[in-house]
Amino acid sequence: MGYVMRCSGRHQIVLAILAAGVFGLSSVPLELQRRIVDDAVKSGATRTILWLAAAYAGVALLEQGLKLALNIYRSWVSEDAVRSLRKTLLAAGHSDSAETGTHAAMVVAEAEPIGGFVGMAISKPLLQAGILVNVIGYMAFLEPWTLVLSAGFLLPQLMFVPPLQHAINRRAGKRIRTIRRVGGDIVETGVPEEERIERVFRLNMSIYRIKFSMNLGMNFMHYLAAAVALGVGGVLAVEHRIDVGTVVAVVSGLGKLNDPWGDLVNWGRELSVDSVKYRLFADALGG
Repeated sequence: MGYVMRCSGRHQIVLAILAAGVFGLSSVPLELQRRIVDDAVKSGATRTILWLAAAYAGVALLEQGLKLALNIYRSWVSEDAVRSLRKTLLAAGHSDSAETGTHAAMVVAEAEPIGGFVGMAISKPLLQAGILVNVIGYMAFLEPWTLVLSAGFLLPQLMFVPPLQHAINRRAGKRIRTIRRVGGDIVETGVPEEERIERVFRLNMSIYRIKFSMNLGMNFMHYLAAAVALGVGGVLAVEHRIDVGTVVAVVSGLGKLNDPWGDLVNWGRELSVDSVKYRLFADALGG
């Protein structure tokens, strides 16, 4: 993160402002959905429903416009960092064949993910955490019991996500070192050792198994929370203790929690893996 701020500190401020604009709108569509459903069921006020639907479309358009600006600016910041890293490598030069192979791997493969992370380093967690807080706060305002539901959705994942991510990090570091040796082999002899290629394959497959198992657990917790919301909310609606629109808003809110939570976990995954890559990158350049 120190490198992120050194190479793009001013841009991170603008990205943070755009991210705040996006997550500030995140709960507005939920409230509009609730009002549209309630007005349709209770009063049948056609004119009000149409105005609310138009407002819903307007808010969605504004939110997507801000996302477009955020994504384009974020991509520019990332690509600028990748370009800077590659220029630094080219300026450093190399002294022997093994080092030539290492630098080739770094220029072609390693600079891309490190620089790519720079654009999302601050804006992405700010955006996703802001959406989580905004939506959970809105659902709790509608129905306090949804706080328990949200905790049941998020907290169990904190038990299995960190250790699985730590396992991915270890394998990612080994993979980078092995690929560098493959690059050195190609420069020195023209042919890499077959065992090293097999080792890269095994490490990649191990990373995929852990990553997709983590995703399975996260998705299951989302659908379990949605099932509880539908069950509890449906019973309360039948007993006329809450409105149907509230049930719709809560279920939609859980859907809005799943994506930002997954993106936040992915950001943490990329931060930890790219931190390993950056340390190896800096070591290869002598600090």
